[in-house]
Amino acid sequence: MATLRFNALKESLNRTPVKIQEDERRSDLFGSNVFNQKAMRQYLTKDSFEGLKSAIESGTKIDRSLAENISTGMKEWAISKGATHYTHWFQPLTGSTAEKHDAFFETIEDGGAMEKFSGSQLVQQEPDASSLPHGGIRNTFEARGYTAWDPSSPAFVWGPTLCIPTIFVSYTGEALDYKTPLLRSVSALDKAATDVAKYFDKKTNKVITTLGWEQEYFLVDSALASSRPDLMMSGRTLIGHSPAKGQQLDDHYFGSIPSRVLNYMRDLEKECMLLGIPVKTRHNEVAPNQFELAPIFEEVNLAVDHNSLLMDVMDKIAERHHFKVLFHEKPFQGVNGSGKHNNWSLATDTGANLLSPGKTPMKNMRFLTFFINTIKAFYENEEIIRATIASASNDHRLGANEAPPAVMSVFIGSQLTKVLDELEKVTDGKLSPQEKTELKLNVVGKIPEILLDNTDRNRTSPFAFTGNKFELRAVGSTANCADPMTVLNAIVTKQLKEFKIEVDSLISDNKMKKDDAIFNVLREYIKSSKKIRFEGDGYGEAWEKEAKKRGLSNFRTTPEALKAKISKKAIDLFGELNIMNEREVKARYEIEIEDYSKHIQIEGRVLGDIARNHIIPTAIKYQNVLIKNVKGLKEIYGSNFKDQAKQQISIIEAISEHIEKINEEVELMIEERKKANVLEDPTEKAFAYCNQVKPYFDDIRYHCDKLELLVDNEIWPMTKYRELLFTK
Repeated sequence: MATLRFNALKESLNRTPVKIQEDERRSDLFGSNVFNQKAMRQYLTKDSFEGLKSAIESGTKIDRSLAENISTGMKEWAISKGATHYTHWFQPLTGSTAEKHDAFFETIEDGGAMEKFSGSQLVQQEPDASSLPHGGIRNTFEARGYTAWDPSSPAFVWGPTLCIPTIFVSYTGEALDYKTPLLRSVSALDKAATDVAKYFDKKTNKVITTLGWEQEYFLVDSALASSRPDLMMSGRTLIGHSPAKGQQLDDHYFGSIPSRVLNYMRDLEKECMLLGIPVKTRHNEVAPNQFELAPIFEEVNLAVDHNSLLMDVMDKIAERHHFKVLFHEKPFQGVNGSGKHNNWSLATDTGANLLSPGKTPMKNMRFLTFFINTIKAFYENEEIIRATIASASNDHRLGANEAPPAVMSVFIGSQLTKVLDELEKVTDGKLSPQEKTELKLNVVGKIPEILLDNTDRNRTSPFAFTGNKFELRAVGSTANCADPMTVLNAIVTKQLKEFKIEVDSLISDNKMKKDDAIFNVLREYIKSSKKIRFEGDGYGEAWEKEAKKRGLSNFRTTPEALKAKISKKAIDLFGELNIMNEREVKARYEIEIEDYSKHIQIEGRVLGDIARNHIIPTAIKYQNVLIKNVKGLKEIYGSNFKDQAKQQISIIEAISEHIEKINEEVELMIEERKKANVLEDPTEKAFAYCNQVKPYFDDIRYHCDKLELLVDNEIWPMTKYRELLFTK
């Protein structure tokens, strides 16, 4: 292993940078490999183009004859781009993407061949997907599942393959993917939000959910990564002593991007341009070798597809540059982990951002309506939100003084807090003529106009309002954005529906004017959801105590958090909105709770293997060197050898103690793992792995890391943190 480590270091240091030449403007490249409207106009008949455009914009059904014409044009376009195969590209509940490639190639009767791609092949396929997670929806022997074309997300060519974004459902119609519930939630929110938006603008006919994700990641030289069994098997380092220099000087954050990394980024961005992924921002993140990229906002379904595609593209481009991309939320102990901030907002077909407060939010009744309803929705469903960002890997990050805490709260900034406090003070439930003017017209009111953003930023808040959007900061870097966005869409949908019922009731039953009715309901929402609002430091114990007083949940681990996913409240929420039925909800819980156990199980096995097969033998080898040295000193110094060998003896004894502790802790961990493995109930097993197995990880790591400081660097088998994090 030591030889492997030093060979990896040598290979890494001798890398020849891959130079990237950009000869074309990115604006000219953008979407070149996407079957977008430009390509549609060129390769489709007028009727086919209009039919597909209508399906994308209005959700109208595509009949078989139209699909036949579209598939012919799409095939010709794809072949012109070098494609030889096509695939239904979908997002199963594994957290990654899936695809099965079929060639356009078909034989014909005269012994020849031709390229063929029919409408039925475009619209639907039946992949043998029996091994993909299904959470009990199907029996193991039932392989049948269907992928169905999603026209709202354009097809694209990646390498030699035409990729067609699809949903993935079981033979009985239940969703087996992330996209299907997301699309259902988008449709539900569109209707609920449009109904409310019409209070303020009758011309509003559609509300679009938008998403701008921010992807954080680490880059490690591929040879160095391959020398670490823990990185390759679990995605994170299970042992490793912190280097003398980490991130404490804050010199990496927003610093000059290393040349080799910049070449990787340029290559990646070029591929993104071709695939229509509108990446715009890149920079160094806080930790050494940690980086971030972010795109321009898009419609949420397309944004989710682009993020899932991006992670695949990042891996493949990294291979060209001899990098390994680490998406794990906490690949290195002692430095910041990675998240995937989800910036969520709502826009109308008339071009209005429903969460844009303007320079004087007090005047904007429409903004206040959607703003306050979103806060209320988050408050009423904070446990479900917490569940949707829970995972074995994200547990390492949440509440670790680098990311939002496990307690869910909303940050809105000082100015908007003052706005809500003023609105709450109105006691009679009616607006005065002056207050109506302040809420509706562009005149200066009680809240002073400012030219900067209406809110500050709070990096410790899980859900922060940041000017014209809400930022769900607690999503993990490995996560599929669809899951938290589906839940956020769902809770806001339900809240807006309830809001409209209450407002309409006040108008019809109490003969209240519309403005007064809206304000009356909003005022009560401000009061009832006040507990979720928090403007301070979310990292301190003081907030945990305060949150407990407020009745907010504080689920520190995934098994605790996931229970909310199968609560009656969650099942009723998704069922009422036709986003997921009870079977689909429970299936997802079972998949995620089992996934947690499997991740901890894998980490435990890898850690035990490294500790016993790599660390202990190396420690014994070095210990024998010291023993031999002590024997030599005894021969030289006779009875006085103890004074001369005092330090060596001390190290020998320390090594023995750490070896003994490692063996002892590994043995105990294995016994607890055996107990957990015989548990049949998935929830009990997850809690056993969480509470009985996982605690040994830190103890074993502690003694391994102490040995790293004692054993000769020349024979240490594992590539060290200083090498992983600072080798460019």
